[in-house]
Amino acid sequence: MTDTTSEGITGDATPRPGALRHETHDVPRDQRDTTVDIRDLEVTFATDGGDVAAVRGVSLDVRAGEVLAIVGESGSGKTVTAKTILGLLPETAVTSGAVVLSGHDVLTASRADVRRLRGEEVAMVFQEPSTALNPVYTVGWQIAEGLRAHTKIGKKEARSRAIDILRRVGIPEPEKRVDYYPHQFSGGQKQRVVIAMALVLDPAVIVADEPTTALDVTVQAEILDLLRRCRDEFGASIVLITHNMGVVADLADRVAVMYLGEVVEQATATDLFRSPQADYTKKLLGSVPRLEARGAQVQAADSDRDIVVRATGLEIEYPGRLGRGGFRAVKGVDFSIARGEVLGLVGESGSGKTTIGRAIAGLTKVTGGSLEVLGVEMNGVRERDFKPKRAEIGFVFQDPASSFNPLLTIAECVAEPLIVHGRAPDARRARKRVDELLEAVQLPKTFGDRYPHELSGGQRQRASLARSLALEPALLIADEPTSALDVSVQARVLELFTELQKDLGFAALFISHDLAVVNMLADRIGVLYHGDLIENGPNDQVLGAPEHVYTQRLLASLPVPDPAEQAVRRTRLAELDRIAASERAS
Repeated sequence: MTDTTSEGITGDATPRPGALRHETHDVPRDQRDTTVDIRDLEVTFATDGGDVAAVRGVSLDVRAGEVLAIVGESGSGKTVTAKTILGLLPETAVTSGAVVLSGHDVLTASRADVRRLRGEEVAMVFQEPSTALNPVYTVGWQIAEGLRAHTKIGKKEARSRAIDILRRVGIPEPEKRVDYYPHQFSGGQKQRVVIAMALVLDPAVIVADEPTTALDVTVQAEILDLLRRCRDEFGASIVLITHNMGVVADLADRVAVMYLGEVVEQATATDLFRSPQADYTKKLLGSVPRLEARGAQVQAADSDRDIVVRATGLEIEYPGRLGRGGFRAVKGVDFSIARGEVLGLVGESGSGKTTIGRAIAGLTKVTGGSLEVLGVEMNGVRERDFKPKRAEIGFVFQDPASSFNPLLTIAECVAEPLIVHGRAPDARRARKRVDELLEAVQLPKTFGDRYPHELSGGQRQRASLARSLALEPALLIADEPTSALDVSVQARVLELFTELQKDLGFAALFISHDLAVVNMLADRIGVLYHGDLIENGPNDQVLGAPEHVYTQRLLASLPVPDPAEQAVRRTRLAELDRIAASERAS
């Protein structure tokens, strides 16, 4: 059984549901226009190891035209609660209580009734649009599919309505792009298509499960604005499932906080952020990274010997295919990383930040300029010249679940660098060093005998960090290492990273699209935009007085856990968008 006590936020003083503060309203309950009414919901999953209680006595209601955010860390029961509204629980689930949607109890309704309710009364926006969309059908066909399944309209009218809904969710040239396939859209546009599919039948309720988790902050701001329009223009109620408290502050009217399958607090968004009552809510809000002045933590290098990475006019171009021209991912970039220094590299998807990280690690070819890594020039480097330096570079990947071999135990995965570089003949003889590494990242050494799927997300990321440190590297490259983690788990991983960096003194390139996270760790910040390094300097300079309008927009796009401040930032972002549009027009 996976040990989850080291992950997330715990607290013996967390109140039980009976002692919780619930928001009260002057309007009597029977007069409210309630679209979803959940009462005493219990959900238990039957497993080979026994029954697992996922939801315990949850009572919630969603009113017409409001956004209810359900927040909590992984395993809190928030997604299971939301899926009961659509009747999407697996056959192993045993439920009790009531989930009333448009006068129908979803838990007792027939399959035909539940099928009718989906789309017409309730629709879902999934976390990952790439898996929610069918890659072999055009987006227009997929939008029309829902229309044809629930109405008797013809193909021509279904196509017309698909074009109209694509236009309303902000897809440019909808008459043309209705015939595009999912892979022809960006991540943010794919999420807009998924929202269009949810809206096309004009449902009363939209369930949005982590709709912005995989998106950059600028794209995230656009999707949040679209969801706000869904509420205001379409009149839909929204159940928002998220662990991002900034997103909650930006969009939610009311908030329900879940922990271990129970609702520990309910309140309006304003009240919850201003005066949280439950201990768990206080700790959850305390884990949110914030933009605060830090200044430079490491002085400039005294000599070239102190420079670990130096880029001068760095260019990286991917070759074109079938006679097409190449794509310049990095355009004449200059930067350096000194020993013991952390450089944070931020930017949206496609800005070139991961490409630079891969080039430093020798995984992507340098095509122009100069990139010197640990004294080796990477432009034109031969593998046999760079191979001895690979032992001095550690790499922490974004998703440890896919970077670990699922057939190997954690100890075997962590031991791989030691075996590959000849520091140990096999995993058994490397076990002592592996145990030391696991304890260094605050994991019990017994976890070495488990397989990757038996660890939680935060535990896997700690094991990934242990593997990257196995050879005591001089340089660590961390590519979005916390983007997929809950806010509480993220806080623990960031604290651990900071402690290890101070103790071991390695230089680091920390790649992220979250400025608040980068600010916690980095000594200097570089901002990439379409392959150009448009800002580079100490944290206070880049975050406190940004020169480039894109950096200003990046800062304004970052949601903060304060509804009042977030409203001001939203206005500022709208002003920057108008300025950018005016500059493009001129």
